Amino acid sequence: SGQPWPVNLAEDLKAPVLGLYGGADTGIPLTSVETMRQALQRAGQTESRIQVYDGAPHGFHADYRDSYTPAAATDAWSKMSAFFDAKLKG
Repeated sequence: SGQPWPVNLAEDLKAPVLGLYGGADTGIPLTSVETMRQALQRAGQTESRIQVYDGAPHGFHADYRDSYTPAAATDAWSKMSAFFDAKLKG
């Protein structure tokens, strides 16, 4: 597609990243998630957070899909809200 992979941009990021992933997401391999986590660490992105929800599929937060996983979705929403509150209020 000609677009850079997010992991290749980690060193250039100026803002922290919050990644919320389903551990059973077949579209985003956990090896890719871990590679991004390591790239963020190497880039000094100490305020970035990566969370993997074991057993949660792709679209675990979409309450209109069969993939909806209430416990993971609720926790992810809470983490996202807290992250935005901490990073966007200033």
